[in-house]
Amino acid sequence: MTKRTTPRGRDPLERTIELALSPGYFVGDRACTSFVNDLEEAEAAIEPLIESAPDRAVALYEAFLAGCYAKAGEVDDSSGSFGMFVEELFCRWIRGRQAAGAPPKETAGQLIAWMDDDPHGFCYGLEAKVSSTLDKAGLAALVQRVRERFDDAVSTNEEDDDRHTDSDFERRRWGGVLRALYIGQRDVRSYVALAEETGLTAKDYQAVADLLIAKRKREDALSWVERGIEIVTKDPRGSLSGYLLGNLRRELLQKLGRGQEALDSAWAEYTAHPSIHSYRELLKFAPRHDRPTWHARAMDAAAGANLHSLLVLFVETKETERLTALVDRVTDDELETVSHYALEPAAQRLESSRPGAAARVWKATVMRVVNAGQSKYYEAALANLERAKRCYERAGLAAQWEEVVDAIRRQHHRKYGFMPGFEKIVSGSPPSEEPPFLELAKARWAKASSSRGR
Repeated sequence: MTKRTTPRGRDPLERTIELALSPGYFVGDRACTSFVNDLEEAEAAIEPLIESAPDRAVALYEAFLAGCYAKAGEVDDSSGSFGMFVEELFCRWIRGRQAAGAPPKETAGQLIAWMDDDPHGFCYGLEAKVSSTLDKAGLAALVQRVRERFDDAVSTNEEDDDRHTDSDFERRRWGGVLRALYIGQRDVRSYVALAEETGLTAKDYQAVADLLIAKRKREDALSWVERGIEIVTKDPRGSLSGYLLGNLRRELLQKLGRGQEALDSAWAEYTAHPSIHSYRELLKFAPRHDRPTWHARAMDAAAGANLHSLLVLFVETKETERLTALVDRVTDDELETVSHYALEPAAQRLESSRPGAAARVWKATVMRVVNAGQSKYYEAALANLERAKRCYERAGLAAQWEEVVDAIRRQHHRKYGFMPGFEKIVSGSPPSEEPPFLELAKARWAKASSSRGR
């Protein structure tokens, strides 16, 4: 048998990294958190070396990164925790390079090389993270290298029509990286020049405004926000951007001493799109002493909202009377079109004081599932059906409950995953409660121990 030896000159911490990476073993989604915790423990042994032995730290981080890339195919990382860990390794590597006095251009060149060869997407969006880690010289060097890539893509796009699609992608890609780096530099002028060169978007207007706010240039920031809102209103796809820009505009108006304008804007937004979000925005700018008045106005003006928004609004604002009236005036079919995220809180709000209305809402949560045949939600639907039954009984609506029972039997008698549980609820049979797992295990253990002792 050949004796295995540690290669001469190998850093002993590499063994720690290798053990944490567990090469050859697949890491499932449920085990990913524990796996990443092990990696973090291994990295914690390297971090102090950034100050005391930066060259060694750099070499170890490069080995760790290499190991992570090799391990990537053996990790189910749906949570993204492994990717975030690798992103942090890049930043620690940068800190080590800077502590070692490595040339910024070489650091930038290596980062670009990794961005180019990134089969697992670990470098996607990395520019935003590293821009806060790189020192001034390092950030400038990376900006220069990325700008070169961007300019190459632009010139290729102009010269070769056959490669138009690829070069256009590269232009957008490196343009996006440049934007993030300019934000890291707080370089308003360069950001604006790039945005104008590639075409201003709603995100650009907000980004420039944020940069100007950081420099305490609020009037200039407001001008950019208002220009952005003007652009967004012409683009039907810009609803989210318009919402964010509108919020930012009101905050700027408030800080500039134009609180009434901010309040007027919030009211206009609420009346156009009544929801819990626009309601909260409205109350944020309403004078504290006058908020009850604005609340009442908002409730009266909410009639134009869709059913989902109204249910959420009345639940969150504890408007039980309005919630009851809303449920009473809509049909069962209308209730069943609403997501359970709105229906269940509404039913819970109504249960104690308005059981009749609550019964209809609980019933809607059940029928949405059963009508769609969503068998994986049958258990939840049965639990809600039991609550609906109790509400019908408390409200003295036995006849309506019987109508629900008859309709389900008639329409869904072939849904064998649902009907046995349904019939138990109808008959009033107590739910079968399985003993807790640990209690069963203890009982088996005691029985086995008793047998062994004979």
